[in-house]
Amino acid sequence: MIRERSSGGAGPLRLVDGSADGWGLGPLGICNYDGPETIRARKYATGTHVLLREVGVETGATPREVVWSRNKARLYRYRGGGGRAGRRRPVPVLLIYGFVLKPYVLDLVPGNSLVEYLVGEGFDVYMLDFGVSGAGDARLSLEDFVLDYMHGAVRKVVETSGAKEVSLFGQSQGGTLCAMYASLFPEGPIKNLVLLSAPTEFVPRDPGLLGLWTFASRNGGALFDPAVVPRFLGNLPTGFASSLINAAASLQAAAVGTVARAGGFGLYDAVLREVRDLAGRDVSLRSWLAVSKWVDDAAPFPGETFRQWVKDFYQRDMLVKGRVELRGRRVDLSNIRCSVLNASGKWDYVVPASQTGATTILAGSRDKESVSLDAGHVGMLVGPGAADLWPRVGDWLAPRSGR
Repeated sequence: MIRERSSGGAGPLRLVDGSADGWGLGPLGICNYDGPETIRARKYATGTHVLLREVGVETGATPREVVWSRNKARLYRYRGGGGRAGRRRPVPVLLIYGFVLKPYVLDLVPGNSLVEYLVGEGFDVYMLDFGVSGAGDARLSLEDFVLDYMHGAVRKVVETSGAKEVSLFGQSQGGTLCAMYASLFPEGPIKNLVLLSAPTEFVPRDPGLLGLWTFASRNGGALFDPAVVPRFLGNLPTGFASSLINAAASLQAAAVGTVARAGGFGLYDAVLREVRDLAGRDVSLRSWLAVSKWVDDAAPFPGETFRQWVKDFYQRDMLVKGRVELRGRRVDLSNIRCSVLNASGKWDYVVPASQTGATTILAGSRDKESVSLDAGHVGMLVGPGAADLWPRVGDWLAPRSGR
């Protein structure tokens, strides 16, 4: 398979020959239909977890600086050369990810990075990283994330960039937070809202095959009270299982390496060097290693936020009903006035498309568009299909971002 960059050198790799659904590495490659569990299954089935311990991979490589912080949260501004031909977009882009897995999936590896693409297209790009919650953060709530962290970040983007308006780009949980923020501040400074796999209707009446699991949420309150998490655990240790697996992987990698080196006459190290060199040359292998690292790089779910997320969203579906209140302010999605691009994946079982459509329907914007992608939760963002998605997002943002 031949890969080449789009003109200007800053865009994603474009497939010239080969499958549109994969990058030609069989199980050692991301496909468009991938979600976290399919990646995790292949990671351990192929021994990639052992390979990662020996080879490693650099993620989040786009140059950046911290321009604002609050508690564990950090606001990054990415440095670039002004895009192709020195082009600069007047409206900056603020990327918001969730608070369970790490946000570097948005800046995965050089050659497969949404951040790198947007910077190359002349956008002034920022990312809010909520950080890793510790024991003292169990009481962090949606109010804190939306009204303090996000609001502080938006104001800092306006101040740092000198712009009067901002484009919010939210993925998954981060997209839900972005929709809430845009509804609470309809008078600005949010100019554009880009949502990717962002749920707002958590228990839709017609969930589709990939969303059948949401039926359990409707009666979940009788079986599970999410308040037990902040009460007894503090934070939900979402990374606990991954930590145990990663520890076992380290022991396994050490054992395999010791045995192989003892009887392999240098063959094991030669193979590792070849894999390392190939990863340096081949963005598909580099991406596979990076996403295999990311899928088990979890952060604790703040206890109070978990309680709200499960009880108010999954068990009561209060967001789409306009019944969520943050510090006495009602979150009404019909108050969204900015331009909206709402993208979902047909094969996304983490956030089925049926959970995302209400945003487009309810938003009071005159300029709103829905996009349905033939992809899964992770594949649409960093799989081969990203070569189509990113320019689509860029082309939508460009005329709405000034020059």
